[in-house]
Amino acid sequence: MEALLVSTGVIALAEVGDKTQLLALMLAARFKKPLAIISGIFCATLVNHALAGWAGVWIGTHVSEAVLRWVLGLAFIGMAAWTLVPDKINAQTTHVAGGLGVFGATLIAFFLVEMGDKTQLATVAMSVHYAQPVQVVLGTTLGMLLANAPVVYLGGKFAAKIPMRPVHAIAALIFLAFGVATLLGAGAWLRG
Repeated sequence: MEALLVSTGVIALAEVGDKTQLLALMLAARFKKPLAIISGIFCATLVNHALAGWAGVWIGTHVSEAVLRWVLGLAFIGMAAWTLVPDKINAQTTHVAGGLGVFGATLIAFFLVEMGDKTQLATVAMSVHYAQPVQVVLGTTLGMLLANAPVVYLGGKFAAKIPMRPVHAIAALIFLAFGVATLLGAGAWLRG
């Protein structure tokens, strides 16, 4: 249960002001079909993060415990720094899947934008850390929806009122705490 709750919270915070949230806002403004957009976000995120969760399982079983501890610790610290850098997205991203309808455009655009994004890498890292990829993937997908669904429904009014710096700072502190704890050996008992 911890893996689900932590994954949900960390990703929901990390996504505020992220390029995927900006993409959700652009899609909502362009298409005005919130259910299709949210469905596309859900499907794209579930597939993308399931692949990341699988990668985390593979890494967790094929990389030595000592190497894994350092890689994960440094990855979490890197994600903390990355969270503090505001994302930007261009209008061309919303034209990626022009002829596929609102759901298809959202699905393709979100899947592509999430490739190599901090939330995908966080999903890999948390899948390794918790060794519970299903809970992590469900949590990160839920976190993505918690961050993006209100933006789709409420548009710029909602996004403009969120104080981005404090939210990003909290998410960065959580990633940093995970990194330091991992480097100090916390969580080793979860896998052994």
